[in-house]
Amino acid sequence: MLSSPINRAPMHLVDIGANLAHESFGRDLDDVLARACAAGVETIVITGSCAASNETALQLAHQHHGIYCTAGVHPHHAETWNAALGRRIAQLAALPAVVAVGECGLDYYRDLAPRPAQRAAFIAQLELAIAAEKPVFLHQRDAHGDFIAILRDYRNALRDCIVHCFTDTADALDDYLALDCYIGITGWICDERRGAHLLDSVRAIPDDRLLIETDSPYLLPRTLKPAPKDRRNEPAFLPWVAQTLALARDEAVSEISEKTRANACRVFKFSNLAETL
Repeated sequence: MLSSPINRAPMHLVDIGANLAHESFGRDLDDVLARACAAGVETIVITGSCAASNETALQLAHQHHGIYCTAGVHPHHAETWNAALGRRIAQLAALPAVVAVGECGLDYYRDLAPRPAQRAAFIAQLELAIAAEKPVFLHQRDAHGDFIAILRDYRNALRDCIVHCFTDTADALDDYLALDCYIGITGWICDERRGAHLLDSVRAIPDDRLLIETDSPYLLPRTLKPAPKDRRNEPAFLPWVAQTLALARDEAVSEISEKTRANACRVFKFSNLAETL
């Protein structure tokens, strides 16, 4: 079994974005959760990204202590958006286990859904988040201009915003921080080929806006040695993200753990806050 790079001291980590409704976790989810616990990951937010994953994520949140979820429609699935799905997400957003609306936003990198459909679904979910008084869990790739313009229009009415899996430029980061967004950092920062720019950018994130996540099963940290044969990322590997982030910010890993956990508890208003603090 892989050992954590920070297992000499107890960690209290929160993975704010893990796609545990993904089919790759269907065979061994109990083991995945046990490994996460052993690695110091106490709380996980499962990402909902389509009608089916929203329901699976909610079921898992109800079955496991320390698990919460989001409910939304990823821009890849924007063409599935309709009034009935919007009503269902509104119902889900009213539940304590559902701590944010999303994953929602714009993705012009893959363009798996027409851009007008993406924008319509994004706006509809921002309106649902406002009505539910829940934070919005955001996705943006190669669409910053349209994305930030829409977000600016709604930001004052939104309770909170989490820019999930931030991989963009320093200028984009400035735009998000100007809107008082929380910023989620993933294993992208551990990739010396694609993520080297983040080593500088993350220094600009205020202490009270920093979050960490795995985006499992994607974005396996390249600092993880040896890597699992199936290349599947999982919440137990969050310490590798925390370690690289700590080095980049010239902080102790324990500081990263404490700050990001406090921020997650604040933005998501976890119902078991008293138990986990």
